[in-house]
Amino acid sequence: KQWYQRRVRGMFLGIVPEIRNWNSAKDEFSMILTENPLAEFVELPPHCADSLWYSNIICGVIRGALEMIQMEVRCWFVGDTLRGTENTEIRVKFIKILEDSLPAGED
Repeated sequence: KQWYQRRVRGMFLGIVPEIRNWNSAKDEFSMILTENPLAEFVELPPHCADSLWYSNIICGVIRGALEMIQMEVRCWFVGDTLRGTENTEIRVKFIKILEDSLPAGED
């Protein structure tokens, strides 16, 4: 639990998410963003409010950053201030440690 908190906290856009809602297996948690700079000056059109996760790039950044340190995770939005929730909540689930591998023929 503490390892995730040290690695993940403070890595995004100059904001520090709150880490909470760990599952019993300790392989899944929520990141709560009280501030989301990507949503600060954005207003979703009514026809996109139910289908567009405007800040979804944050999930890609989390996945990519953890892949760089050999961790595969699944990441998704639970709530977003643009959709009327008080905070932005992103759920992160650890899948597996990635193995280093070289392409065929390269040793």
